[in-house]
Amino acid sequence: MLKKQSVFILLICTVLLTGCFGPSPEENIYQILEDVASQEDTFKQQQKPLLELEKKESELYNKIMDLGMSEFDQVVSLSKEALTVIEDREKKLQKEHESIVASKEKFEEITTEIENITDEPIQEAANQLKTTMEDRYKSYETLFENYETSLSLDKELYTMLQKKDLTIEEFETHLTKINAAYKTVIEQNEEFNKLTEQYNKQKMDFYKKAELNVETK
Repeated sequence: MLKKQSVFILLICTVLLTGCFGPSPEENIYQILEDVASQEDTFKQQQKPLLELEKKESELYNKIMDLGMSEFDQVVSLSKEALTVIEDREKKLQKEHESIVASKEKFEEITTEIENITDEPIQEAANQLKTTMEDRYKSYETLFENYETSLSLDKELYTMLQKKDLTIEEFETHLTKINAAYKTVIEQNEEFNKLTEQYNKQKMDFYKKAELNVETK
């Protein structure tokens, strides 16, 4: 009986020590936010390749416009190449989207931790951070959908350019749609970037209020 009682007491002490000296909610939030940033590494890695593909497609489009429909065979060849580039852009976009979705799922873990914060100003800072990040995720989803629409319109354009009976009116009407779609993408991208910047500032403000020793990059 003595041996069993000793083991039982030891277990109680272990549980109490874990409860008293485990990570605070603020420290748990810090770890979650670091994991969130890691989940977005793939998102960041797609930025440069996407820009390069956009540039490549733009160059192909300009070549087609320089040729005109009088050089139909070359126009068809370049249009097919442009469609391949768009497919590559779609793959990069999907990887980007998957990364953000994973980030969002991880970020949702902070809700319980925020509820456990006892210091009101720190909890308020954490809630502001949460709201901004949620707005950022919503902004990205809109951006993603708009970008997908733009890519679909691009694909339609390069398919149209492979038709000998394509009229100037059809071409110009479709080009107007593409330009309007990309204008929306640019505006949405600006909003997403502003929210990202705001989130990063609020994150550092939260770390400061919570007195977490964090190295800023």
